[in-house]
Amino acid sequence: MNEPRTIVIAPDSFKGSATAAVIARAIADGWTSVRPRDHVILASMADGGEGTIDAFELAVPAARRMPVIVNGPDGRPVSTSWLLLPPTDEFPGGVGVVELASTSGITLLDELVPLDAHTLGFGEAIADALDHGVSRLLLAIGGSASTDGGVGALAALGARFANAQGRPVRLGNRGLGSLARVDLDALRTVPDGGAVILSDVTNPLLGPRGAAAVFGPQKGANGQQVLGLESGLVRLERLMRAARPGVRASTPGAGAAGGTGFGLLAWGATPAAGAEAVGSALGLPTLVAGADIVVTGEGRFDAQSAAGKVPAYVARLAASAGVRAFLVAGAIETEEVPFDAAISLTDLAGGPADAMADPARWARAAGAHLAERTS
Repeated sequence: MNEPRTIVIAPDSFKGSATAAVIARAIADGWTSVRPRDHVILASMADGGEGTIDAFELAVPAARRMPVIVNGPDGRPVSTSWLLLPPTDEFPGGVGVVELASTSGITLLDELVPLDAHTLGFGEAIADALDHGVSRLLLAIGGSASTDGGVGALAALGARFANAQGRPVRLGNRGLGSLARVDLDALRTVPDGGAVILSDVTNPLLGPRGAAAVFGPQKGANGQQVLGLESGLVRLERLMRAARPGVRASTPGAGAAGGTGFGLLAWGATPAAGAEAVGSALGLPTLVAGADIVVTGEGRFDAQSAAGKVPAYVARLAASAGVRAFLVAGAIETEEVPFDAAISLTDLAGGPADAMADPARWARAAGAHLAERTS
């Protein structure tokens, strides 16, 4: 029998169909059905979107879920939590991980409301972490339902956004149409250890690559509504720049999460590559360096995947360590696939509907196929 190998399995979630942990376990089950003597290490990943808290919770055994009830993206209450990482000498109050997807995310909506969805709940969860006394914040902002420029989140943190009569504007991008005043005097301060934005998006706030044009349709906006979303963000940017002269709409990542990146930059948060931050917490560079093969994946691998998403990050780690890297994806929609082997669940299942109906089944099949290629 072949000598046993060390296999690290580090996928992202298959958004809308399976968590990273489910996919990792399924790939592992398929792999060990072919090569039972191999040492398989599960390292579920995330890049700042859905599943980021889960990844940190697995990586840090002493982490604690902190329950909180917030206003969801359509105003309905959402029971959720943020994650408290244990105190260290550098961060004596601990580190709070707050996930936009679980507080103001698109999966929390029964029906998309592109003009009215907001990020108030995300800000409420951040405020709860600040009230707890955390020394540092990690803010995972993928999976947004809104294009409000982060106004809802900043309002929950003490900022005031008012119309010409001095009354607060309504939540959501629709409210930006009447925005006339931005007052950040009562905005809560960033913790001493800083606030870090975890995201895989590098888009600016405005323009053809901006939050409205690129991501508005994903949140349910039609062509005319996209123009309205852009108009609201333009108005916000002008007034915010007057209140915070250093903030720039052109900063890479300002357009992330419907412009929430822009709002957080104005607050004083700093951007970071989400996959790299999660990978560092997991100790993934060390795990990959000690592996014979690493398997990663995501729901859709396309031309955007190279821009900071989990598979691209894992592939870079593997290349640096001289380790073979394999990809399992729900669908592969680009010819540029920088892996030693790649399998699409859509191809295995015979179509996207069957692949999404039972992703764990096809991920197990993918794991077995990849293991057979190495035998």
